[in-house]
Amino acid sequence: MTVEPVPAIDLALARRLVDTQFPRWAELPLLPYSPAGSDHVIYRLGGELSVRLPRHAGAIKQARKEAEWLARLAPRLPLSIPVLVEVGEPDLGYPWPWAVSRWLDGEVATVDALSGSHEAARALAGFLTALHRFDAEPPGDLSGEPLAERDTATRSAIAKVGDAFDAAAMTELWDAALAAPAWDRAPAWFHGDFHTGNLLTTGGRLSAVIDFGELGAGDPARDLIIAFTLMSAETRATFRAALDVDDPTWTRGRGWALATGLNAHTCYAAVNPRVAAQTTRQINHALAG
Repeated sequence: MTVEPVPAIDLALARRLVDTQFPRWAELPLLPYSPAGSDHVIYRLGGELSVRLPRHAGAIKQARKEAEWLARLAPRLPLSIPVLVEVGEPDLGYPWPWAVSRWLDGEVATVDALSGSHEAARALAGFLTALHRFDAEPPGDLSGEPLAERDTATRSAIAKVGDAFDAAAMTELWDAALAAPAWDRAPAWFHGDFHTGNLLTTGGRLSAVIDFGELGAGDPARDLIIAFTLMSAETRATFRAALDVDDPTWTRGRGWALATGLNAHTCYAAVNPRVAAQTTRQINHALAG
């Protein structure tokens, strides 16, 4: 299989792409934004827009997906979500589609600020209730992977992390998640990457959800990851009651939290202390239930 090389992305390239394809914004200042995510290089364009350039081939479908679906979702959701203004085309040696979106003000949500907030827990449950009940028919290419497809990678990660976590407890949870009855209703829309870093706050309250690159339809249990990345045991109980989650779905959600936490931990913890702390919390809270 041919692996597409990662393109060199810098401010000069972003400026030329904007000016060439969308000359009406040529006079707006373009500034790098940090911290960006692992999937995109982000620039702020003027005061009201952002430019996102995918860093790798795994993120290249996001711009067109968000352009198709987010405008339809936004009126149904109780928190703000990104609004795409334009999708840029590959050009000037840059090989992939890219996006210009409305800028969303806010601070990235933190555990310190929100883990004890029952208001935030209820707001997140309300957002997921609305998203999971979105009634548009999902296309086949948005079908989510079943949890079982992560079995080999998750068991390998359990072995890799050694004594950093309780291997027996992780294996027990993972076995239980795979054994839990599967989602047997119509595919539900899910965010797919619903963790603390994709939530914004304004004035200390939740205001927006961003980064819908994993948007899809299938088992909504994968969105329960937020309960283990952000919440305390007490607010997690408030969240679960507000969302009305049954035992099998909750167990699968704990499995998703374990699998994704282990994946990020084994990939990034050794080189990124922030990710190490976040994934350690996620794994331990998934084990706690």
